[in-house]
Amino acid sequence: MNIEPAVPTTKNPAEQFAGDVWLDPIAVPHEANQTMVVATVRFAPGARTAWHSHENGQYLRVTQGIARFGSRDGTIIEVHPGQTLYTPPGEEHWHAPAPGVYMEHIAMLQNGEDPTTTTTWAEHITDAQYEGRSSQRGPNDRVGPVGDVEGVPCQGIPLSGSCEYLMSHPTENVKR
Repeated sequence: MNIEPAVPTTKNPAEQFAGDVWLDPIAVPHEANQTMVVATVRFAPGARTAWHSHENGQYLRVTQGIARFGSRDGTIIEVHPGQTLYTPPGEEHWHAPAPGVYMEHIAMLQNGEDPTTTTTWAEHITDAQYEGRSSQRGPNDRVGPVGDVEGVPCQGIPLSGSCEYLMSHPTENVKR
């Protein structure tokens, strides 16, 4: 057994992240047959990843703030501290904090045979995609908050001001 040496916090590259995003490794492979990678990732307000996918999927555990995760079909899911999101292998997605807040999550994934190609990066997301204004869904297909009473939006979950924005933009596709 050993205590892992401290690794300096690094700022993630602008090619893959917009805004200020920092990474602190928690676990990386030591042996040839180990593939698990775990890191704490911190996002400043307005920061976000580019579109990307993971060869073996990814788990993301939100620890602080409110996270937004978007998929190519335009769905945005808000995730709160203590909740874990799973993205299946190959699913293109992005991560970001909700508007106006910091967010931290623990990212967990299994490297593929070639760790350098485990994550496939694509273009940066647009402001419209982040805000839920760019989607393949119709204007009446907005997904409401998880756990809300049918037809009563924004009930029961503190949203740091984003509820009012969503209510004034009913065509957006945000699931909370």
